[in-house]
Amino acid sequence: MPPTFFATRGHLLICQHTNCKARGSELLYRALWNALERDKLVYYKTGGSLRLTESGCLGACSFGPVMACYRARNGVVEEAWYAAVDFPLARQVAQAMHDETELPDLQRYGP
Repeated sequence: MPPTFFATRGHLLICQHTNCKARGSELLYRALWNALERDKLVYYKTGGSLRLTESGCLGACSFGPVMACYRARNGVVEEAWYAAVDFPLARQVAQAMHDETELPDLQRYGP
């Protein structure tokens, strides 16, 4: 049986380190969690596919909140990193991951 990560369509991580928290990452995490639950996009809901995790520092401290995301797509692991993330952007990234469509370029700074 493959690892659980690959049974999902993606994993979102939102930094909860000091600088990101000062820029609202705690509220962002809670708002995104509530939206994923409400829309049944979390991996443990029927039809859901996403994991959301609080993380430590993701390295772009002056540009928080920072979000990293990973997904298995076309046989490879795809990653994207975002700076100055607000709820609409986080929700857009999550939906794209769930729908297996292209990730947004807005505020993307990683690979």
